[in-house]
Amino acid sequence: MPRKTAAERHTASAPSVDVPDLPQGAALIDALLAVHHPVRRRILEILTNDGPATVGQLAARLDIAVGSVSHHLKPMHKVGFIEPAPELARDTRESWWRGRHRRLSWSNQDYADGSFARQVADAAERANLEYLNAATVQWMRTREDLPAQWQEGLAHDNFVPATPEQMEDLKQRVQALTDEWTREVRADVQEHPNADRRPVRFIARIFPSEPGAV
Repeated sequence: MPRKTAAERHTASAPSVDVPDLPQGAALIDALLAVHHPVRRRILEILTNDGPATVGQLAARLDIAVGSVSHHLKPMHKVGFIEPAPELARDTRESWWRGRHRRLSWSNQDYADGSFARQVADAAERANLEYLNAATVQWMRTREDLPAQWQEGLAHDNFVPATPEQMEDLKQRVQALTDEWTREVRADVQEHPNADRRPVRFIARIFPSEPGAV
């Protein structure tokens, strides 16, 4: 029997419908379940920032088994955050994947206390915080190994009395600024593909906090 092509092997995990850029409702819960796992988050970041890779390349980079990589790829493919790239395969044995640039945005308050959706949203928020904290600590430990121009990040916090409307205004301004900056950077990648680049992570949290809370 002829060996199935890469495209044929991934049919079972393909999305059943076209996936929106910003999932909502049940699709959002499915996406949170699929993406907010530390290994899957790392895979997604590799594929969206570094470009397509084979299952074997991902396994070597993450130091995990090939079978484990394949296991984690399926749910992310199902919700449309990654997709096969069979045109890159040199033969039917290779499985190439690429990431898709999509956003995830959710509010835990959209779901009733005790509901399955609320549990997923809460767990995803905690997983996201843990992942970003780990990334921050990793950068602090290794930044002196980077070239000088990459060693200085941004550490800034602000603490002022504000109204709910003012807090919402700040949230929208930060989101708009980062969205615009991201579009400009991605466009520049196409215009200047050989420029000195590294993945840059921006983390922002805006929330009410009492003085001396920690």
